[in-house]
Amino acid sequence: MIRPILTSQFSHMISKHITALHPPKLKSLPHKSSAISFLSRKLNSTTSNPPSSLGRLLDEIPLNAEYFNYPRLTARQTALRITPPRESQMLVRDFIDDSLYNPNYGYFSKQAMIFSPQNDFDFNGIKDNLEFMNLVGSKYQEFENGFELKDKKAAKQIWHTSTELFKPWYGYAFAKYIVTEYKLNGNPQHDLIIYELGAGNGTLMLNILDYIQKFEPAIYKKTKYRIVEISIKLAERQRQIQDFRKVTNVHNCIEIINKNIFDWDEPVNEPCFFLACEVLDNFAHDVIRYEFMTEKPMQGVVVTNEKGEYEEIYEPVNDPLITRYLTLRNKTTYKTPALQRRFYRKMRNKLPLAPNLTQSEFIPTKMLLFLDVLKDYFPQHRLVISDFYKLPDSIQGVDAPVVQTRYQNAMVPCSTYMVHPGWFDIFFPTNFELLKDIYQLVCRSSRAESEKVKVLQQKEFLKRYAELARTQTKSGENPILMYYENVKFLLS
Repeated sequence: MIRPILTSQFSHMISKHITALHPPKLKSLPHKSSAISFLSRKLNSTTSNPPSSLGRLLDEIPLNAEYFNYPRLTARQTALRITPPRESQMLVRDFIDDSLYNPNYGYFSKQAMIFSPQNDFDFNGIKDNLEFMNLVGSKYQEFENGFELKDKKAAKQIWHTSTELFKPWYGYAFAKYIVTEYKLNGNPQHDLIIYELGAGNGTLMLNILDYIQKFEPAIYKKTKYRIVEISIKLAERQRQIQDFRKVTNVHNCIEIINKNIFDWDEPVNEPCFFLACEVLDNFAHDVIRYEFMTEKPMQGVVVTNEKGEYEEIYEPVNDPLITRYLTLRNKTTYKTPALQRRFYRKMRNKLPLAPNLTQSEFIPTKMLLFLDVLKDYFPQHRLVISDFYKLPDSIQGVDAPVVQTRYQNAMVPCSTYMVHPGWFDIFFPTNFELLKDIYQLVCRSSRAESEKVKVLQQKEFLKRYAELARTQTKSGENPILMYYENVKFLLS
């Protein structure tokens, strides 16, 4: 196994400090906004079988032989646990998946909250973007002040989204796109079936259905809306929102399916739209590095010792999912930044203390499993994905995530993904151009089908389908076009 040396201990110290103050039930509070600042780390790597220039250095930090006796666990196996495992090994994707989705201590099993203003903003009555920002800030503070004292000290998992800030107009844009594409089939006889993965508060669902009910009543009669939600708490919240609606606005076409999409086993053979909005960013990734000169890929493994401390080690790629993803990626035009500057690496390797692993690269292996589900069980789907294509100040590495939490009203940034499960949000950027290529290889075999797959900036999507006059301020500024500029859409 290959072992990198971590040069930063900041995030471990923060996690350890908070752990000492409170038990591991502390909630985290991320803000998925491009305005947030985070810390990053510097990560160097060496190996347990190094060049001679590193031999004496690494002899002083030998790999613990006990690590080889630890069992290799998966997130599915740890789902039955009520505390994070120790004396174990996990592939990075399983470690992150367990940290986020474990039903007992994972991030999304805690009190996940999405900021939603009680009343919609009257954009036409707002002076300018600055006044809108101040209004959002004050409403957010009111939202936070509603927490109990114990929740303020611990931290709540709260974030804001375009859907909530710009309701109902953001959801109306989705509805207009869906209806437009549905009509392009002429006068379709089949029902309009919409699946939404991870629906949060259910706001997008309600806005889409309100639009179709109001402007397309004939289509509304044939509409079915199904939410696939892994979180028990969020699924219950979606049901409650529906219950509180006035009887005249209740949509009886909704079905909430509390299920992990990766456990899906029911074929849906009818044509349908499948929405995944700000979902891919929380799909677990694997980590790979390449041997400095041979460029052989190595897969990352997180080792947890008897004290609950984490260490990242590497081994030759042998995981079938990682192998398959890399094989598919090799069929595209993508070239990893981790293997650029080959001449520089060759010269660097001749110098003392040369590394023999490249920088980390995070690869979306769970995303590939999601595409498999679409291909196998939703063969006639139309996919709508919106998510971040870049994130500010992520941890070090290619396509690396942002890791953060909030504690006692202060943002706690993190420089590594190896943090105490359930306390930190871990969210990734999506390379949409590469996603498009992988999607076409997995789900769209023919050239005609592939040509229908598009990637758009959010602003471009909204200019086509949103009622921009309804979100324009008195100054002429339009916040719906100014916020979340780091979001793209994939449409199939």
